[in-house]
Amino acid sequence: MLQNRNIEFVGRLKIFAAISLSIIIIGLVVAFVFGVELDIGYRGGTILTYSYDGYIDLDDVQSVVADELNMLVNVSESQDLATGARMLVITLATNENLTTYQQLAVSDALEYNFPDNDIGGMNMRSVSARAGAMLFAMSLYAVGLASVLVIIYLGIRFRKIGGFSAGVTALIALIHDVSIAFFAFVILRIPIGDNFFAVVLIILGYSLNSNIVIYDRIRENRKLKGNSQTLRQTTNGSINSTLNRVVVTTATTFMTCMVIVIVAFVRGLDSIIYFALPMGIGVLAGGYSSVFLAAPMWVTWNEFRDRRRSKKGPKSKGSSKPKSRKKSVV
Repeated sequence: MLQNRNIEFVGRLKIFAAISLSIIIIGLVVAFVFGVELDIGYRGGTILTYSYDGYIDLDDVQSVVADELNMLVNVSESQDLATGARMLVITLATNENLTTYQQLAVSDALEYNFPDNDIGGMNMRSVSARAGAMLFAMSLYAVGLASVLVIIYLGIRFRKIGGFSAGVTALIALIHDVSIAFFAFVILRIPIGDNFFAVVLIILGYSLNSNIVIYDRIRENRKLKGNSQTLRQTTNGSINSTLNRVVVTTATTFMTCMVIVIVAFVRGLDSIIYFALPMGIGVLAGGYSSVFLAAPMWVTWNEFRDRRRSKKGPKSKGSSKPKSRKKSVV
């Protein structure tokens, strides 16, 4: 369907950038108003895990545990993929381990209030806030290192068409994709944790692959057509010729993520939903930025650079005025 098209991409960069900027502004407003939720692994706390059978009301469990411990409690459910057992995940806003008495009190309260659910198999895990902060910093370091390697790789691979500018514009597009994924977590109220950084690294690889496909086609067309076309014409033609591939790849990957989300929702697997849903949104953002942002920004960069060079004019090798000789007076 998308073959033999002649869509103007470079000339509409301002429109595409305005769309992305609007989404980012909405995300910033939501983050400022409602805040950003951090997973317990990054903010510190204690997690209690219980196995159970049948149906159980999570709000009732939260009320029972909060009354017993007199602290803030968050309750969710998950499922063990290996055994199929349903699990209660109780998150406590404390960095200190519960005493044996407190653990027994919580277990007894749950067994007393929910006798038909066969609650048992308690497991406790605590994470200090300091360790969480260090883990968060190391995760950011990994993302930053991956971004630097992106510029180096693209700079070397596409050095014949201005690899450094291609790397920088691709990095801007990747930052756009990561921002969209981050605001997906914020708007959907999904805690920022290991899932977020896993999604980010996958999106970096996915979006980078789409950028490489387009840049590679630009390099081929520049080599074949030389100066018979302007850089803008070559880039528009290259994006149009690869559009079908990028759209099909993005659509199939997104649909796969949505199928996973639906299955996880039916099975009550919140942890998988928290991974697959933001990833699907990030995949859409990656396909969008590869087509509508990265290559058009690269052309705009090179056209601006060429205009500056043309204004400066050719560098003179010597003075244009001839040197005057002094006449000797007899």
